[in-house]
Amino acid sequence: MLLTSFDPFVTDFDRIVQRTFGWADGVSAGRAALPMDVIRRDDDVVLRIDLPGADPDSIEVTTDRRLLTVSAKRDDQYGEQEKPVVRERVMGTFTRKIRLTEAIDAEKVNAQYENGVLTIVLPVAEQAKPHKIEITRPGAPQLTA
Repeated sequence: MLLTSFDPFVTDFDRIVQRTFGWADGVSAGRAALPMDVIRRDDDVVLRIDLPGADPDSIEVTTDRRLLTVSAKRDDQYGEQEKPVVRERVMGTFTRKIRLTEAIDAEKVNAQYENGVLTIVLPVAEQAKPHKIEITRPGAPQLTA
């Protein structure tokens, strides 16, 4: 697998932090702060992360030591005379960290934000792609597999 997750205790830790800061209450309970789909293609891995209502200028994608970090911010959109009665939409800064394996070429990551979805393309490193191995036998014609 080209993406690996942190150890299982981090998931529990994340839930505790989310409850502490108000994310995992009511309608939002059990949902990831930045829901993501991962798609594997021949030459790359594509991440599609939902960021509806995020300020496009606040979105950051960085890689550091095989760790991909995505962060974004969504602010309250209430005027002076507006007082919310029901608040189900989560506001604030959101971050997601994804550990990359050696198979990803972290230097060539590409990101695009359109219609509330951040698409990140992670190219597979050349050395991680399948290669044909030549089989040789002494005294026999060469075969390829």
